[in-house]
Amino acid sequence: MALGKGEGRLRCAGPLLASLLLIASNSYGVTPDTSPALLDRPPRVLILYPYDERIAATTAAGEELRSRLLEATDGKIDLFSEFLDLSRFPEADHVARMGRYLAQKYAPRRPDVIVALGKESASFISTNRSAIAPHAKIVAAGFGNSTAENIDLPDDVVGAFTTFDILKTAEMARKLQPNARHLYIIGGSSEFDRGWLATARADLDEFSKSYETTYLEDLTIEEFIERASDVPSDSIILALTVFKDRAGRNFIPREAIRQIAATASAPVYGPYQTYIDHGVVGGNTVTFDSLGRTVGNLVVDVIAGRPVSDIQAPQTNIVDARQLRRWGLAERNLPADTIQMYKERSLWDEHWLAVTGAFGVVLMQAGVIALLLLERRRRHDAESRSRLHLLEAVHLNQSATAGALSSSIAHELNQPLSAIRNNAEAASELLRNGSPDLELIQQILLDIQEDDQRAGDIIGRMRGLLKKRSEIDWQEFDLNDVTSSAIHIIHGEAERRGITLDTNRPTTELPVRADKVHVQQVVLNLATNAMDAMTDADSGRRILTFATGLEKEKAELSVADTGNGIPEERLSSIFEPFYTTKQAGTGLGLSIARAIVETYGGTISADNQPEGGAIFRVVLPLARRGEQG
Repeated sequence: MALGKGEGRLRCAGPLLASLLLIASNSYGVTPDTSPALLDRPPRVLILYPYDERIAATTAAGEELRSRLLEATDGKIDLFSEFLDLSRFPEADHVARMGRYLAQKYAPRRPDVIVALGKESASFISTNRSAIAPHAKIVAAGFGNSTAENIDLPDDVVGAFTTFDILKTAEMARKLQPNARHLYIIGGSSEFDRGWLATARADLDEFSKSYETTYLEDLTIEEFIERASDVPSDSIILALTVFKDRAGRNFIPREAIRQIAATASAPVYGPYQTYIDHGVVGGNTVTFDSLGRTVGNLVVDVIAGRPVSDIQAPQTNIVDARQLRRWGLAERNLPADTIQMYKERSLWDEHWLAVTGAFGVVLMQAGVIALLLLERRRRHDAESRSRLHLLEAVHLNQSATAGALSSSIAHELNQPLSAIRNNAEAASELLRNGSPDLELIQQILLDIQEDDQRAGDIIGRMRGLLKKRSEIDWQEFDLNDVTSSAIHIIHGEAERRGITLDTNRPTTELPVRADKVHVQQVVLNLATNAMDAMTDADSGRRILTFATGLEKEKAELSVADTGNGIPEERLSSIFEPFYTTKQAGTGLGLSIARAIVETYGGTISADNQPEGGAIFRVVLPLARRGEQG
């Protein structure tokens, strides 16, 4: 593999294969006579992993590589994997034994393509190629092109190499922590760890001059943890790799970094994707999925016998959104196009389809609600107009009732007024005597006061009948009291007509909630109609009966007469407007009574009595349901 010596500074090859991005610089062609595409069997691909299966970087990249090859060949491929474990067993004797073992193992079925992940795998297959698979095409990946020169790969090796720049991770940290004053770089004691530290010293030479810089190296894991937990809070910690500590203990780097970051007193950054979810904030790295797919595409071209050339896969910045929150680092300071892992997705991100549908439903419901509100407003206006018309009709009906009762009311009013005059004349005559009877005069004055009160009550009832109002006066009252008040109003007219008033009032109150004057008007309408119905009855049989009581937990008032009753064919239409059996009637009295009763949630009905005459029943809801015994 011919690589130019000036093609980039040495970058530390990621042992976790985060840095597999830069493809080798020379193109490589597969000759048709040796191309696996011309074989009459599925091609064989051997993937060499440099470490054991616990190293997440190589495992993730390898799995994506396998998925890509299976997808491209529709599963018609033989895939083999070997974990060399060269980090824990780097000795030459072990490497030689592994070479002999694999040569014997694959002797019956030599691989057509070998993928060497990491420089250790590449060095191993370069040394043992002739024994394991002398005619196989080799694809190397997982380290920088300068490293490829140092290990002296054969010229016919095609590679997917990556150049890792620790400076980019440091620059991300500086943007997130613009006020930091200290810089700490952590590295282990293995050969690879020391190489990383040397690279970091060179790459961070200029950057580190802005900070008080300390390299934490050649320590035990306990010392790493203790030192990191004691750094100033305005520090940046760059964690490279810890494959081995000063005590000679081997580690999976991400597990070592996890222990260090767990109690660190400042944010920790690292160059590998596998460090995410292990306590680091993030770093400039490569995603292993994209790495594996890049290598897979290269292998597919080799298998197909197509000419291949080196390709460049971009690195990216990756952060753990949870660590940003932990350290209070501003998301706005992240470099552009940074990938945030474990970021809490918004409701829109998680359920945009459902939110859109819900928003549409809400809009539709809002439209329906607007229409309902408009309809409600129209209904409210219509009800207001209806109530106004009812009030006007009631007032006209009250005026008509007052007119019909005017002669009897005048007669009734004349009685207390005449009594007042007679008592006043008697008192005046007594005062002319030389020794007037003062006790008798005092009694006369008391009689005058009582007659005056009686006249005032009559005038008050008349005022109630004639008063016009613009709205309903809701109040709670006893239905018995309203019935008694109406009887007082009509009793003069009843006497004039020779009608006997009979009342049946229970001892229990019947509280209802309505307009008191309106309910009184209903009683007056029913009473005047009943008195009119008894005009032709014998004078001794003219009886108007009022009864109140409870009926199925509701207040009931009945008005019965001893007239001729209502023709059966007219019972169903007696409450219709303008229906009347009187020559001078308007036909509105009973219609207005029904409108009033129904306004307050009640019912009104008419029927004939078996013994003759009609009976009208008014039922209203109790104001305090269930309180009556």
